Amino acid sequence: MSSPSKRRDMDVMKLMMTDYKVETIQDSVSHFFVEFKGPANSLYSGGVWRVRVELPDAYPYKSPSIGFVNSIYHPNIDERSGSVCLDVINQTWSPMFDLVNIFEVFLPQLLLYPNPSDPLNGEAAAMMMRDREGYERKVKGTIRLAQTLSPFYKPL
Repeated sequence: MSSPSKRRDMDVMKLMMTDYKVETIQDSVSHFFVEFKGPANSLYSGGVWRVRVELPDAYPYKSPSIGFVNSIYHPNIDERSGSVCLDVINQTWSPMFDLVNIFEVFLPQLLLYPNPSDPLNGEAAAMMMRDREGYERKVKGTIRLAQTLSPFYKPL
């Protein structure tokens, strides 16, 4: 087994040993789902999302692909595809990071500190900048809606 394969297996196992629920697809350590809860004291508190993770063959030297499966309203997350605009994953990834960093640091920081000046969801970014109260209501509304009506949401 090569070093990237060992590291991939170790990182997935480390993530599985945390409080996150992890569901592999066909027992693959390269493609799986993680149940992610919104950070406390944030607009997203109380929300639960299913996040798709795909690890490339070159992981950890190449960043994983991360996407929200159920709907989330956020300037830096594409509402249709669930793709995430996060520099640390997309451009400045380092083999020093692991999967636990993504779920314990990077995604919570993204939800706590949205960046409307670099949006994937232009509507959310514009609303956040011009109507903060409306934006906050929409976030809370979509959290409730995503948890009750989304055909994509399935708790792990």
